[in-house]
Amino acid sequence: MGNIRMDDYHPKRGANQQQQSRRRQLLKVLLLLLSTNLLTFYLFSGNGGIRWVDYAPRLPPLGWDTTTLLRELNATQAKLSDSQAQLVEIHRRLTTSNSLLEVLLTEMRRLQGPTEAAGSSWADDLPAEAKLVVEAQKLPLGENPKFGSDKIYPVLGSACARYQEELLQYMTYEVGGECPVDDVLAQRLMLKGCEPLPRRRCRPKSPLGYVEPSPLPASLWATPPDTSIIWEPYSCKNYHCLENRRHTPGVYDCKDCFELSFREKSRWLDDTPGGLDYGIDAVLAARPRGTIRIGLDIGGGVGTFATRMWERNVTIVTSSLNLDGPFNNFIASRGLVPLHITVSHRLPFFDGTLDIVHSMHILSNWMPDATLEFAVYDIYRVLRPGGLFWLDHFFCLGSQLNTTYIPMLERIGFGKLRWDAGRKLDRGADKDEWYLSALLEKPMA
Repeated sequence: MGNIRMDDYHPKRGANQQQQSRRRQLLKVLLLLLSTNLLTFYLFSGNGGIRWVDYAPRLPPLGWDTTTLLRELNATQAKLSDSQAQLVEIHRRLTTSNSLLEVLLTEMRRLQGPTEAAGSSWADDLPAEAKLVVEAQKLPLGENPKFGSDKIYPVLGSACARYQEELLQYMTYEVGGECPVDDVLAQRLMLKGCEPLPRRRCRPKSPLGYVEPSPLPASLWATPPDTSIIWEPYSCKNYHCLENRRHTPGVYDCKDCFELSFREKSRWLDDTPGGLDYGIDAVLAARPRGTIRIGLDIGGGVGTFATRMWERNVTIVTSSLNLDGPFNNFIASRGLVPLHITVSHRLPFFDGTLDIVHSMHILSNWMPDATLEFAVYDIYRVLRPGGLFWLDHFFCLGSQLNTTYIPMLERIGFGKLRWDAGRKLDRGADKDEWYLSALLEKPMA
């Protein structure tokens, strides 16, 4: 047999060669289609094809009689009809070519594979740790029928590829060591669309002198000890500073939230008929007793809405970011469940599973219309039939309310149980600023 080697007949290598041959054939067909389209445009728009000047109206010479003029007009009309038929045929051919082109491109993307399509051009140059969270990992036992693949693809926000420098900084650490305190960097990446963030193989730093939290229900209204978190990312370095920042100048997210003895103590207790403030008990009364059991509060600050619901035997998950303060840490210290996601993130709940979704201030006109509509459709998705969407103090301009937001809510398909709009008076009645509070329901069918 001479120098023939067995690995020359390796089945995987043969499959790769067939795949490469298939790609080359597709590329040839693709180039042929592009060339045909370009030639068609040239023939029918250049010197060798239809010359539009041939159909330009000509002034009849002096002395022409009516019969001659009509004959010329009829001839011109016949030429125009003929050219129109040619254009229809050109359009048909181009449509067919474009359809075939789309099929070929789809097939090429399929052959190329998900990893290459996701941007392997830069992944090849990544450090080892970052490369592990970008590239697909082969399953040890081969293809899994449930996955429909022989690989596991890491969950990584597609926008991460656009912010490579920040991503590399986030993925720089000692494997098995202590993670850097980079909460600000992580949230900056999330807000840029790099969400979800990749997992890391390091251990978060623990605070010194950690003290166990208070037991329930005392923890619901207790300020946790300063040693329960690491304060490095924040301007305030203790809870006393956070509790008093409503007295200090500056723009903060949820400025007085951490002062539990102030406005937090009275939120959602009173109900004003016809007003913007709804009470939790009145909202719960919209459904049979005990059927509101689990839900979500979007952008729930320090978790006071979830606290009020807990006191009524309703479990609420609170989504929040740690912007200007340790909101997620504070929510957890109260014995509640925090969820660290942005408003652009698809809600991590299955279809038709939640009894209630609440949002105060977060869903407002600061969001692009498309982003807001995606978010509200997602709320509709996770609510069960008959579930409640409590839109609490939605802020917008009066001109936007009727032209944009009311049609949007009606288009999504919620039914109205309560609906109240009023001016935002703390900035002056002359401004066209409005709040909308509404209790909406997902139809039963």
